Amino acid sequence: MSKRTLHSFFSPPAKRSKNSLDTLSRRVSPPQVSKEPTSATAIALENAPSDQPINYTAHPGYAFPIADLPPNIAEKVEELLLTASGKAINNQPHLDLLYFEPLIPQPTADQLFRFLRSSLPFYRVKYTITRFGKSVDINTPRFTTVYGLDATSQFISTPTPSPSDPKTTQLTSRIVETTNPTKDVPPTKYKSCTVPPRPIPPCLAMLKNLTEALTNDTYNFVLVNYYSTGQDSISYHSDDERFLGPTPAIASFSLGARRDFLMKHKPPGAGPGNGSKTQPTSTSEPGSAEKVYPGTTQLKLPLGPGDMILMRGETQRNWLHSIPKRSGKNDKGKGRLNITMRKAMVPGGTENYYQYNVGTGPVYRWDEAWSEMRLWEEMKLERGGSSV
Repeated sequence: MSKRTLHSFFSPPAKRSKNSLDTLSRRVSPPQVSKEPTSATAIALENAPSDQPINYTAHPGYAFPIADLPPNIAEKVEELLLTASGKAINNQPHLDLLYFEPLIPQPTADQLFRFLRSSLPFYRVKYTITRFGKSVDINTPRFTTVYGLDATSQFISTPTPSPSDPKTTQLTSRIVETTNPTKDVPPTKYKSCTVPPRPIPPCLAMLKNLTEALTNDTYNFVLVNYYSTGQDSISYHSDDERFLGPTPAIASFSLGARRDFLMKHKPPGAGPGNGSKTQPTSTSEPGSAEKVYPGTTQLKLPLGPGDMILMRGETQRNWLHSIPKRSGKNDKGKGRLNITMRKAMVPGGTENYYQYNVGTGPVYRWDEAWSEMRLWEEMKLERGGSSV
């Protein structure tokens, strides 16, 4: 098997044929060395055949080495290229969806959920906005993380075996100009990023490659949201930032607990903005009802484990979507992962995604024994400094 390079993950989407299965699988051959499992490693090993140990990818931008997909899960993902089929939803003005219900069947969806939740670093981002002339502190009501780089640049990554762990591939990356890959980007290009941009790890890159092949679109960012309970949410908004272009395609995976995905058309006269948001308006009080765009009704999709929805065309420019709070529906430890693929066109997109999905705060990681996200620094101390 050929050696893996991360920049190869940004190649154009493969055609839906059996030969294209090879483009989705970019894993190094499993070494014959194992290590006493920590909680995250134990979950990975649980989902992998005993004769195929888990490999890891390390990068200076990763908080810890990130496990590659267990081979048996990766094989199931590859098979979806030939079997997956989506349903078009375009029966309302400006609405263009492709709905896979599900894309990833059980039990693979549950295995993938548990694996990714335990294998990725997460952040609880805090930031300040100005509202009515006053500074307001915002605590993001979910855990987030992000990987990728906008279309004006690309990663050139060099993999080498880790001297301390034969199971780990160490990546070092240069960021170069897309129009001239021999030229490194100037240090000032991403000076506003809260952290240096980092490449998409193999466990997420395989899902990105599958999505590209199924949707005939390309993506350069993977955002991951973890909703720990039904109280974690995201209000009505549209992903219509200018850095995504006029008709962005956004693919959204759901894993874990079932959550309602609500959509409604923007009110008459509301135009595109920079991630325009509105708060849901109660209709119980006189005069508080929000104007409804003619010929539209609210859409509710109960996204379950393994479902994927593609929003494309004029959807983001004209529709809002949300994941509302759902009291009592998520038990502790159940949670939901939402993985979205996007294509940012300019450096402003890179800066935005790292600011609002990584920020400057501490790293969290799922602790299986505690059934919750915990501060990674505390977990490392308990593990004697182990990073996997």
